Amino acid sequence: MQIFFMRWKNIWAPVIFAMAVAPVFFSVRGQAQNPNPAQSKPAAQSKPSPTPKPPDDEEYEVVRISSNLVVVPVSVTDAAGQPVPGLKVEDFRLQEEGREQPIAQIGDPEQVPLEIALLIDISGSINASFDFEKEAAARFLKQVLKPEDRAAIFIIDRTPLLRQTSSPSDAAVRGLLSLQPAADKGPTAFFDTMVDAAKYLGEKTSPRHRRVVVAITDGVDNFSEKIKKAIGETSKEQAATSAETRRKVYDRALVEVQREVQRADAVFYSINPSGNTMHLNVMTRRGQDGMEQLASATGGSAFVPLGSANLDSVFQHIASELRAQYLLQYYSGDESPKGKFLHIKVAVPTRPAVRVRAREGYYVTRK
Repeated sequence: MQIFFMRWKNIWAPVIFAMAVAPVFFSVRGQAQNPNPAQSKPAAQSKPSPTPKPPDDEEYEVVRISSNLVVVPVSVTDAAGQPVPGLKVEDFRLQEEGREQPIAQIGDPEQVPLEIALLIDISGSINASFDFEKEAAARFLKQVLKPEDRAAIFIIDRTPLLRQTSSPSDAAVRGLLSLQPAADKGPTAFFDTMVDAAKYLGEKTSPRHRRVVVAITDGVDNFSEKIKKAIGETSKEQAATSAETRRKVYDRALVEVQREVQRADAVFYSINPSGNTMHLNVMTRRGQDGMEQLASATGGSAFVPLGSANLDSVFQHIASELRAQYLLQYYSGDESPKGKFLHIKVAVPTRPAVRVRAREGYYVTRK
Protein backbone atom coordinates (compact mmCIF):
# COMPACT_ATOMS: atom_id res chain seq x y z
CA MET A 1 0.00 0.00 0.00
CA GLN A 2 1.42 3.40 -0.99
CA ILE A 3 0.23 6.85 0.07
CA PHE A 4 1.48 10.03 -1.63
CA PHE A 5 1.66 13.57 -0.17
CA MET A 6 2.62 16.73 -2.21
CA ARG A 7 3.98 19.81 -0.44
CA TRP A 8 4.23 22.90 -2.66
CA LYS A 9 6.63 25.70 -1.95
CA ASN A 10 5.01 29.11 -1.65
CA ILE A 11 6.66 30.67 -4.71
CA TRP A 12 3.31 31.66 -6.27
CA ALA A 13 1.97 33.62 -3.28
CA PRO A 14 3.36 37.03 -4.44
CA VAL A 15 2.13 36.48 -8.02
CA ILE A 16 -1.38 35.56 -6.91
CA PHE A 17 -1.56 38.58 -4.60
CA ALA A 18 -0.44 40.96 -7.40
CA MET A 19 -3.03 39.57 -9.83
CA ALA A 20 -5.78 40.03 -7.24
CA VAL A 21 -4.86 43.67 -6.44
CA ALA A 22 -4.11 44.88 -9.99
CA PRO A 23 -7.75 45.38 -11.19
CA VAL A 24 -8.59 47.53 -8.19
CA PHE A 25 -5.48 49.66 -8.56
CA PHE A 26 -5.93 50.42 -12.28
CA SER A 27 -9.66 51.09 -11.86
CA VAL A 28 -9.08 53.77 -9.24
CA ARG A 29 -6.29 55.31 -11.28
CA GLY A 30 -8.45 55.55 -14.43
CA GLN A 31 -11.29 57.28 -12.61
CA ALA A 32 -8.94 59.93 -11.26
CA GLN A 33 -7.65 60.84 -14.75
CA ASN A 34 -11.09 61.02 -16.41
CA PRO A 35 -13.84 62.11 -13.97
CA ASN A 36 -16.56 62.04 -16.72
CA PRO A 37 -17.35 58.40 -17.39
CA ALA A 38 -19.58 59.30 -20.38
CA GLN A 39 -16.67 60.82 -22.30
CA SER A 40 -14.33 57.97 -21.59
CA LYS A 41 -13.56 55.44 -24.24
CA PRO A 42 -14.51 51.81 -23.62
CA ALA A 43 -11.67 50.03 -21.99
CA ALA A 44 -9.80 47.57 -24.15
CA GLN A 45 -10.61 43.99 -23.21
CA SER A 46 -7.61 42.47 -21.48
CA LYS A 47 -6.18 39.20 -22.70
CA PRO A 48 -6.63 36.22 -20.38
CA SER A 49 -3.64 35.51 -18.23
CA PRO A 50 -1.77 32.34 -19.20
CA THR A 51 -2.15 29.34 -16.92
CA PRO A 52 0.84 29.17 -14.59
CA LYS A 53 3.32 26.49 -15.59
CA PRO A 54 3.59 23.70 -13.03
CA PRO A 55 6.76 23.98 -11.02
CA ASP A 56 9.74 21.84 -11.89
CA ASP A 57 10.47 18.76 -9.84
CA GLU A 58 12.70 20.74 -7.54
CA GLU A 59 9.80 23.06 -6.67
CA TYR A 60 7.90 20.37 -4.74
CA GLU A 61 8.66 17.39 -2.61
CA VAL A 62 7.01 13.97 -2.75
CA VAL A 63 6.84 12.16 0.56
CA ARG A 64 6.16 8.43 0.01
CA ILE A 65 5.06 6.12 2.77
CA SER A 66 4.95 2.39 2.00
CA SER A 67 3.58 -0.33 4.21
CA ASN A 68 3.31 -4.06 3.93
CA LEU A 69 1.25 -6.33 6.17
CA VAL A 70 3.43 -9.07 7.67
CA VAL A 71 2.00 -12.01 9.61
CA VAL A 72 4.37 -13.91 11.92
CA PRO A 73 3.23 -17.22 13.44
CA VAL A 74 4.73 -17.46 16.94
CA SER A 75 4.80 -20.46 19.28
CA VAL A 76 5.17 -19.74 23.00
CA THR A 77 5.75 -22.72 25.29
CA ASP A 78 6.52 -23.20 28.97
CA ALA A 79 9.30 -25.25 30.57
CA ALA A 80 7.30 -28.45 29.98
CA GLY A 81 6.89 -27.64 26.28
CA GLN A 82 3.19 -26.85 26.59
CA PRO A 83 1.64 -23.86 24.74
CA VAL A 84 1.19 -20.73 26.84
CA PRO A 85 -2.30 -19.24 26.29
CA GLY A 86 -3.78 -15.83 26.99
CA LEU A 87 -0.97 -13.52 25.87
CA LYS A 88 -1.91 -10.06 24.60
CA VAL A 89 -0.36 -7.62 22.13
CA GLU A 90 1.36 -5.75 24.94
CA ASP A 91 3.15 -8.93 26.06
CA PHE A 92 5.12 -9.19 22.81
CA ARG A 93 8.06 -7.25 21.43
CA LEU A 94 8.78 -7.54 17.70
CA GLN A 95 11.74 -6.13 15.82
CA GLU A 96 12.46 -6.02 12.09
CA GLU A 97 16.09 -5.41 11.17
CA GLY A 98 16.65 -4.19 14.72
CA ARG A 99 13.81 -1.63 14.60
CA GLU A 100 10.88 -2.18 16.91
CA GLN A 101 7.55 -2.59 15.11
CA PRO A 102 4.14 -1.77 16.59
CA ILE A 103 1.98 -4.90 16.50
CA ALA A 104 -1.39 -4.13 14.93
CA GLN A 105 -3.18 -7.17 16.30
CA ILE A 106 -2.98 -10.89 17.04
CA GLY A 107 -4.84 -13.09 14.57
CA ASP A 108 -6.89 -16.10 15.62
CA PRO A 109 -5.26 -19.33 14.33
CA GLU A 110 -8.66 -21.04 14.34
CA GLN A 111 -9.78 -18.62 11.63
CA VAL A 112 -6.70 -18.97 9.38
CA PRO A 113 -6.72 -22.16 7.24
CA LEU A 114 -3.77 -24.56 7.32
CA GLU A 115 -1.90 -25.81 4.26
CA ILE A 116 0.25 -28.81 5.21
CA ALA A 117 2.84 -30.56 3.07
CA LEU A 118 3.45 -33.96 4.66
CA LEU A 119 6.69 -35.64 3.56
CA ILE A 120 7.19 -39.31 4.34
CA ASP A 121 10.37 -41.28 3.69
CA ILE A 122 9.77 -44.59 1.88
CA SER A 123 13.39 -45.12 0.88
CA GLY A 124 13.83 -48.18 3.04
CA SER A 125 16.20 -46.70 5.60
CA ILE A 126 13.32 -46.49 8.07
CA ASN A 127 10.90 -49.07 6.70
CA ALA A 128 10.99 -51.24 9.84
CA SER A 129 8.30 -49.01 11.37
CA PHE A 130 6.80 -47.64 8.18
CA ASP A 131 3.25 -48.87 8.73
CA PHE A 132 3.13 -47.45 12.23
CA GLU A 133 4.50 -44.13 10.99
CA LYS A 134 1.92 -43.62 8.27
CA GLU A 135 -0.91 -44.65 10.61
CA ALA A 136 0.27 -42.14 13.23
CA ALA A 137 0.55 -39.49 10.53
CA ALA A 138 -2.99 -40.33 9.37
CA ARG A 139 -4.30 -39.84 12.90
CA PHE A 140 -2.47 -36.50 13.01
CA LEU A 141 -4.13 -35.29 9.81
CA LYS A 142 -7.56 -36.34 11.08
CA GLN A 143 -6.92 -34.47 14.32
CA VAL A 144 -5.46 -31.24 12.97
CA LEU A 145 -7.27 -30.69 9.67
CA LYS A 146 -10.55 -28.81 9.78
CA PRO A 147 -12.96 -28.64 6.80
CA GLU A 148 -11.24 -25.56 5.35
CA ASP A 149 -7.71 -27.00 5.78
CA ARG A 150 -5.77 -28.97 3.17
CA ALA A 151 -2.83 -31.39 3.07
CA ALA A 152 -0.54 -32.58 0.25
CA ILE A 153 1.48 -35.81 0.44
CA PHE A 154 5.06 -36.00 -0.85
CA ILE A 155 7.18 -39.15 -1.07
CA ILE A 156 10.89 -39.00 -0.15
CA ASP A 157 12.73 -41.56 -2.27
CA ARG A 158 15.29 -41.59 -5.09
CA THR A 159 13.35 -38.75 -6.69
CA PRO A 160 10.65 -36.47 -5.24
CA LEU A 161 7.06 -37.44 -5.90
CA LEU A 162 3.87 -35.52 -5.19
CA ARG A 163 1.56 -38.40 -4.34
CA GLN A 164 -1.50 -36.39 -3.28
CA THR A 165 -2.25 -32.76 -4.18
CA SER A 166 -3.77 -30.44 -1.56
CA SER A 167 -6.88 -32.22 -0.38
CA PRO A 168 -9.32 -32.29 2.55
CA SER A 169 -8.63 -34.62 5.45
CA ASP A 170 -10.35 -37.76 4.14
CA ALA A 171 -8.67 -37.72 0.72
CA ALA A 172 -5.26 -36.89 2.20
CA VAL A 173 -5.55 -39.75 4.68
CA ARG A 174 -6.51 -42.22 1.95
CA GLY A 175 -3.51 -41.17 -0.13
CA LEU A 176 -1.21 -41.51 2.87
CA LEU A 177 -2.43 -44.96 3.92
CA SER A 178 -2.02 -46.28 0.37
CA LEU A 179 1.76 -45.73 0.44
CA GLN A 180 4.14 -48.67 0.50
CA PRO A 181 7.82 -48.66 1.52
CA ALA A 182 10.54 -49.12 -1.07
CA ALA A 183 11.61 -52.70 -1.76
CA ASP A 184 15.25 -52.02 -0.89
CA LYS A 185 17.35 -49.49 0.97
CA GLY A 186 18.05 -47.23 -1.94
CA PRO A 187 19.40 -43.65 -2.00
CA THR A 188 17.36 -40.68 -0.80
CA ALA A 189 16.71 -37.26 -2.34
CA PHE A 190 15.52 -35.44 0.79
CA PHE A 191 16.68 -31.97 -0.28
CA ASP A 192 14.99 -32.13 -3.69
CA THR A 193 11.75 -33.25 -2.06
CA MET A 194 11.91 -30.37 0.43
CA VAL A 195 12.46 -27.85 -2.36
CA ASP A 196 9.55 -29.27 -4.37
CA ALA A 197 7.26 -29.16 -1.32
CA ALA A 198 8.21 -25.58 -0.45
CA LYS A 199 7.68 -24.39 -4.02
CA TYR A 200 4.36 -26.22 -4.16
CA LEU A 201 3.13 -24.43 -1.04
CA GLY A 202 4.40 -21.09 -2.32
CA GLU A 203 2.80 -21.41 -5.76
CA LYS A 204 -0.34 -23.51 -5.23
CA THR A 205 -1.72 -22.32 -1.91
CA SER A 206 -3.19 -19.03 -0.74
CA PRO A 207 -0.65 -16.58 0.74
CA ARG A 208 -3.23 -15.80 3.44
CA HIS A 209 -3.10 -19.37 4.75
CA ARG A 210 -0.61 -20.79 7.22
CA ARG A 211 1.88 -23.06 5.48
CA VAL A 212 3.48 -25.97 7.29
CA VAL A 213 5.93 -28.69 6.23
CA VAL A 214 5.99 -31.89 8.32
CA ALA A 215 8.71 -34.38 7.36
CA ILE A 216 8.90 -37.96 8.69
CA THR A 217 12.48 -38.89 7.86
CA ASP A 218 16.02 -39.24 9.18
CA GLY A 219 17.08 -36.27 7.02
CA VAL A 220 19.77 -38.25 5.18
CA ASP A 221 20.38 -37.13 1.59
CA ASN A 222 22.71 -38.84 -0.86
CA PHE A 223 20.84 -38.52 -4.15
CA SER A 224 19.59 -34.97 -4.66
CA GLU A 225 20.78 -33.37 -7.88
CA LYS A 226 23.31 -31.03 -6.27
CA ILE A 227 24.73 -33.89 -4.20
CA LYS A 228 25.12 -36.20 -7.22
CA LYS A 229 26.75 -33.51 -9.36
CA ALA A 230 29.26 -32.60 -6.66
CA ILE A 231 30.32 -35.95 -5.19
CA GLY A 232 28.90 -38.64 -7.47
CA GLU A 233 25.86 -40.91 -7.58
CA THR A 234 27.21 -44.15 -6.15
CA SER A 235 28.21 -44.87 -2.60
CA LYS A 236 31.70 -45.73 -3.84
CA GLU A 237 32.12 -42.34 -5.54
CA GLN A 238 30.83 -40.50 -2.51
CA ALA A 239 33.04 -42.47 -0.13
CA ALA A 240 36.07 -41.50 -2.24
CA THR A 241 35.32 -37.82 -1.61
CA SER A 242 36.89 -36.23 1.45
CA ALA A 243 34.71 -35.71 4.51
CA GLU A 244 35.33 -31.95 4.36
CA THR A 245 34.14 -31.77 0.75
CA ARG A 246 31.01 -33.78 1.55
CA ARG A 247 30.26 -31.46 4.46
CA LYS A 248 30.59 -28.34 2.32
CA VAL A 249 28.39 -29.78 -0.42
CA TYR A 250 25.76 -30.77 2.12
CA ASP A 251 25.83 -27.35 3.78
CA ARG A 252 25.36 -25.52 0.47
CA ALA A 253 22.42 -27.75 -0.44
CA LEU A 254 20.88 -27.17 2.99
CA VAL A 255 21.12 -23.40 2.57
CA GLU A 256 19.15 -23.65 -0.68
CA VAL A 257 16.46 -25.72 1.03
CA GLN A 258 16.20 -23.23 3.89
CA ARG A 259 15.87 -20.35 1.44
CA GLU A 260 13.00 -22.05 -0.41
CA VAL A 261 11.13 -22.88 2.80
CA GLN A 262 11.52 -19.28 3.99
CA ARG A 263 10.35 -17.92 0.63
CA ALA A 264 7.22 -20.02 1.02
CA ASP A 265 6.67 -18.52 4.50
CA ALA A 266 6.39 -22.08 5.81
CA VAL A 267 7.08 -23.50 9.27
CA PHE A 268 9.11 -26.73 9.29
CA TYR A 269 8.60 -29.67 11.65
CA SER A 270 10.50 -32.94 11.46
CA ILE A 271 10.02 -36.30 13.13
CA ASN A 272 13.07 -38.57 13.03
CA PRO A 273 11.96 -42.18 13.64
CA SER A 274 15.57 -43.35 13.86
CA GLY A 275 15.68 -42.60 17.58
CA ASN A 276 19.06 -43.11 19.20
CA THR A 277 20.40 -44.89 16.12
CA MET A 278 20.89 -41.50 14.47
CA HIS A 279 24.16 -41.26 16.43
CA LEU A 280 25.59 -44.34 14.72
CA ASN A 281 27.32 -42.52 11.86
CA VAL A 282 28.19 -39.07 10.58
CA MET A 283 25.54 -39.09 7.87
CA THR A 284 22.58 -39.70 10.17
CA ARG A 285 23.86 -37.19 12.71
CA ARG A 286 24.28 -34.61 9.95
CA GLY A 287 20.77 -35.31 8.72
CA GLN A 288 19.26 -34.53 12.12
CA ASP A 289 21.43 -31.41 12.53
CA GLY A 290 20.18 -30.14 9.18
CA MET A 291 16.54 -30.62 10.13
CA GLU A 292 17.12 -28.82 13.43
CA GLN A 293 18.59 -25.91 11.48
CA LEU A 294 15.53 -25.74 9.21
CA ALA A 295 13.17 -25.88 12.18
CA SER A 296 15.03 -23.13 14.04
CA ALA A 297 15.07 -20.84 10.99
CA THR A 298 11.34 -21.17 10.36
CA GLY A 299 9.89 -21.32 13.88
CA GLY A 300 9.22 -25.06 14.00
CA SER A 301 10.68 -28.03 15.89
CA ALA A 302 12.73 -31.15 15.16
CA PHE A 303 11.60 -34.18 17.16
CA VAL A 304 13.46 -37.43 17.83
CA PRO A 305 11.00 -39.82 19.54
CA LEU A 306 12.63 -42.70 21.37
CA GLY A 307 10.42 -45.24 19.67
CA SER A 308 7.44 -45.72 17.40
CA ALA A 309 5.12 -45.77 20.39
CA ASN A 310 5.94 -42.12 21.01
CA LEU A 311 4.97 -40.94 17.52
CA ASP A 312 1.36 -40.24 18.50
CA SER A 313 2.42 -37.94 21.34
CA VAL A 314 4.75 -36.04 19.00
CA PHE A 315 2.00 -35.54 16.45
CA GLN A 316 -0.39 -34.42 19.19
CA HIS A 317 2.19 -31.90 20.35
CA ILE A 318 2.52 -30.46 16.83
CA ALA A 319 -1.26 -30.34 16.41
CA SER A 320 -1.83 -28.49 19.68
CA GLU A 321 0.99 -26.08 18.90
CA LEU A 322 -0.41 -25.23 15.46
CA ARG A 323 -3.80 -24.51 17.02
CA ALA A 324 -2.29 -22.34 19.74
CA GLN A 325 0.03 -20.19 17.63
CA TYR A 326 -0.06 -16.43 18.00
CA LEU A 327 -0.32 -14.74 14.60
CA LEU A 328 1.38 -11.39 15.14
CA GLN A 329 0.42 -8.84 12.48
CA TYR A 330 2.33 -5.63 11.79
CA TYR A 331 2.82 -3.16 8.95
CA SER A 332 6.37 -2.92 7.70
CA GLY A 333 7.49 0.39 6.27
CA ASP A 334 10.77 -1.02 4.97
CA GLU A 335 11.54 0.12 1.41
CA SER A 336 13.89 -2.74 0.52
CA PRO A 337 13.60 -4.15 -3.01
CA LYS A 338 11.85 -7.38 -3.83
CA GLY A 339 13.84 -10.45 -2.91
CA LYS A 340 15.71 -9.00 0.08
CA PHE A 341 15.60 -11.01 3.30
CA LEU A 342 14.49 -9.01 6.35
CA HIS A 343 15.32 -10.37 9.80
CA ILE A 344 12.67 -10.63 12.51
CA LYS A 345 13.08 -11.10 16.26
CA VAL A 346 10.18 -11.80 18.63
CA ALA A 347 10.33 -11.77 22.43
CA VAL A 348 7.90 -11.90 25.36
CA PRO A 349 9.48 -9.59 27.97
CA THR A 350 6.57 -10.06 30.38
CA ARG A 351 7.23 -13.83 30.57
CA PRO A 352 11.02 -14.27 30.68
CA ALA A 353 10.79 -18.01 31.45
CA VAL A 354 8.86 -19.01 28.31
CA ARG A 355 10.37 -20.27 25.05
CA VAL A 356 9.50 -18.25 21.95
CA ARG A 357 9.82 -19.70 18.44
CA ALA A 358 9.25 -17.63 15.32
CA ARG A 359 10.74 -17.53 11.85
CA GLU A 360 14.03 -15.69 11.45
CA GLY A 361 12.60 -13.36 8.80
CA TYR A 362 10.94 -13.16 5.42
CA TYR A 363 11.72 -12.34 1.80
CA VAL A 364 10.23 -9.11 0.46
CA THR A 365 7.65 -9.88 -2.23
CA ARG A 366 6.05 -6.46 -2.82
CA LYS A 367 6.96 -4.07 -5.68
